[in-house]
Amino acid sequence: MDVSMTSRCPGLYCGRLLVNGSVEGECGVCPRGERANQEKVCERCDESPELYDWLYLGFMAMLPLVLHWFFIERFSGKKSSSALLQHVTAALECSVSALVTLLLTEPVGLLSIRSCRVQMLSDWYTMLYNPSPDYVHTLHCTQEAVYPLYTIVLIYYAFCLVMMMLLRPLLVKKIACGLGKSDRFRSIYAALYFFPILAVLQAVGGGLLYYAFPYIILVLSLVTLAVYMSVSKIQSFKTLVAKKKRLVVLFSHWLLHAYAIISISLLDKLEVALPLLALVPGPTLFYIATAKFTEPSRILSEGSSGP
Repeated sequence: MDVSMTSRCPGLYCGRLLVNGSVEGECGVCPRGERANQEKVCERCDESPELYDWLYLGFMAMLPLVLHWFFIERFSGKKSSSALLQHVTAALECSVSALVTLLLTEPVGLLSIRSCRVQMLSDWYTMLYNPSPDYVHTLHCTQEAVYPLYTIVLIYYAFCLVMMMLLRPLLVKKIACGLGKSDRFRSIYAALYFFPILAVLQAVGGGLLYYAFPYIILVLSLVTLAVYMSVSKIQSFKTLVAKKKRLVVLFSHWLLHAYAIISISLLDKLEVALPLLALVPGPTLFYIATAKFTEPSRILSEGSSGP
C-alpha cells in the first residue's frame, strides 16, 4: 500500500507501523526508537545527534560531577588530605558511567548513538499531546520522540549512583580517618539526595533544560566566578596568580564560559562562535579593573570623610 494514500493519524505523535513496505494496524504509539514521520507512519530513528545535542548531554553529565566536587570540598574538612583523591574518584565514577551508558545505547557496543532529531519543545512532552478524535476517547501516543536524549540521562544517573555506592564508601573509610564517623560519608549522603532531584529535574524539565542550558551555564559561571574572586579577595593579577588553586578555578570557569558561548551559537545558528570566544576573559578583566572602586573599606572611608 502506498504510504501517501493511507489515512493520516490524528495528533502530532500517533502513527501506524510499516511492515514490509505496507502500513499495518491502527493509529497508536510508535515503538521505542521510532517516531511518526510527516505521513504519520512510524519511522526508525537513524540520525546522529547534532553537536548541540552532545553539548546538552555533556551539561547533564557535568551536573552530578560538579555536585560531587562541591559536597566533597564542603565536607572533607580543612585539614583533610583525602579531598583530592575523592575528587578524582568522583570524576572516574562519572566517566565510567558515561562510557557504559554510551556502550549500552543503540548501536550497542559503539561509542555512538542513533537518535531522533529534536524539532520543537513539545517533542519532550508527548504525554501532553495525546489526541481525542471524538472528544470522548483519548488516543494514547506518549513516546520518546527525542530518543534517546530523554532516557539516556536517567540511565546515566542510575549508573553514577551504582558506581558511587561500589567505590566511594570503601575509599572514604580507608583515607578519611581524620574525620569523625558522622562526617566521613556526608558527601555520599548528599549524593543520595541530589541524584533523585536530578532525575526529577530531567523527567519534568528536560525539554526546558535542552533549550536553556547554555544560558544557565553562562549566568552561573559568571556569578560563581565573581563570588569566588570576592571571597578570595582577588583584586589584582598578582593576587590572582599567587596560588595555583586560583588559576585552576579561573581556567575552569573560562572553559564553562566557552562551553556556553559555543552552545548559544549553535542554538541560535550563529556563525560567530570563534570571535565571541575572545570575550571569555572579559568578566575577569572587568572584575579586576573595577574591584578597587568597590572596596568596602574605601567606600566607608570616603563616606566618613564627606561633609
